[in-house]
Amino acid sequence: MSYVDRSLLPDEAVTYRTRLHWKVFAIPTLIVVFLLVPSALLALASGAPGLALIPAAVALAVLGVADIQRRSSEFAVTTRRVVIKLGVLNTRSIELLLPKVEGVEVTQTLAGRMFGYGQIIVTGSGGTRETFAGIQAPLKFRQAVQAAADRKRD
Repeated sequence: MSYVDRSLLPDEAVTYRTRLHWKVFAIPTLIVVFLLVPSALLALASGAPGLALIPAAVALAVLGVADIQRRSSEFAVTTRRVVIKLGVLNTRSIELLLPKVEGVEVTQTLAGRMFGYGQIIVTGSGGTRETFAGIQAPLKFRQAVQAAADRKRD
């Protein structure tokens, strides 16, 4: 069960949910393809196939860390709050009540617009600003926050 689902209040439902974009795999994949696969192939060709296990294990670890980072990050809009949770060992969670959300700023590079990711800055009352990069579909997240806030006002 996810953090968001565990933290729902009575009569509260999730209206939108997203996560980090798959781009978190880009650099780990480049490391694996250009460093670790050639290292494993060299080890196999050198007559010491046991040494090929080392770069293979490192490749699994590098890709595993990216996978855990993506799976452990949650961004949700509920009928009452904006809930954001990051991390496994060092967890950071932000929960803002919808009436306290003053704005959601979205920044997207050209690549972000092409591939559907960006940075969001959630501004709460009192001027608190929380920045989150690499969010999948940030414009939809902002739209979900605005729609939930409008429903809450009505």
